Amino acid sequence: MATIHRPRRGSLAFSPRKRAKSQVPRTRYWAAGEEKARMDGFAGYKAGMTHLIMIDDKPNSLTEGMEISVPVTILETPPLSIAALRVYEKYNGGVRAAGEAWSEKLDPYLARSITVPKNNRGRSLDDIGAKIDKMAELRLIAYTNPKLLTGVPKKNPDLMEIQVNGSNIEDQFGLARDLLGSQMPISSVFAPGSVIDVSAITKGKGTQGPVKRWGIMLQKRKHSRGGKRRHIGNLGPWNPHHVRRTVPLMGQMGYHQRTEFNKRVLAIGSDGGEITPEGGFPGYGLVRGEYAIISGSVPGPAKRLVRMRNAVRPKDADLKTPEVLYISTDSKQGL
Repeated sequence: MATIHRPRRGSLAFSPRKRAKSQVPRTRYWAAGEEKARMDGFAGYKAGMTHLIMIDDKPNSLTEGMEISVPVTILETPPLSIAALRVYEKYNGGVRAAGEAWSEKLDPYLARSITVPKNNRGRSLDDIGAKIDKMAELRLIAYTNPKLLTGVPKKNPDLMEIQVNGSNIEDQFGLARDLLGSQMPISSVFAPGSVIDVSAITKGKGTQGPVKRWGIMLQKRKHSRGGKRRHIGNLGPWNPHHVRRTVPLMGQMGYHQRTEFNKRVLAIGSDGGEITPEGGFPGYGLVRGEYAIISGSVPGPAKRLVRMRNAVRPKDADLKTPEVLYISTDSKQGL
């Protein structure tokens, strides 16, 4: 008799599949530092997808040097405002916050998202600079400016931390001090051809049963109870006396944080009208300001906040600035 082989349905890699706590993705790891100090990330809002024609510049590709069609995602990227700098010191095998200095130039809408520190708004830059030898990491507290967009119906900024990388902490502190209180465009962080990682919260689908959530088979007619077929056969063995985490059950589906590695920035522009399709992007509308074109798809629905960082495990391929020949602006609404 043949050996019964039936792989389990659904991956346990992302368990537990809970709802994300915040719509702002968490970034727990950053790329290794380089010689020149730089801000290591940015954020934008997802507008939609289209396609473009470009010259394939991947080495050893079967279509190298030929025109290819590439699906892309459009992100509208208003400037990021730098609200504060925060320093971390080594502690108990990790790091902990050791102090922060806030800018006096803050958007009034920021008070809608957080309680803005009053008085001196933290420690002064001189106090922090005096203990620069004890710093382990330095990060910027930045916030978005959705009030500049017409496709995102809110004015409350999204707040996040972005690490400053560099060869030494003195250069990082000097860069952070210069950026404090300023607005950073995406062109000052990334360039066409950059390899990045993107993080976002996926589209929420609510509570779903095990058939849709885990991909199990429908019960056969004789195995169904009361004509119900969308359930599992049993909850597991007698021992141990509890339901194991491997048993496919109903629960939350979607609205999880997901990170996609090694996406490529194909183009950056300042006039969204160049890439907006006729009638606008479905569920978003018109892109009017600065934008970035990312290869492939990006997690989340339209209007979702998308965080970008320099790739933490880039491939060895030496890619140059992409040569984009055509960006489709045909209607996405069947017009």
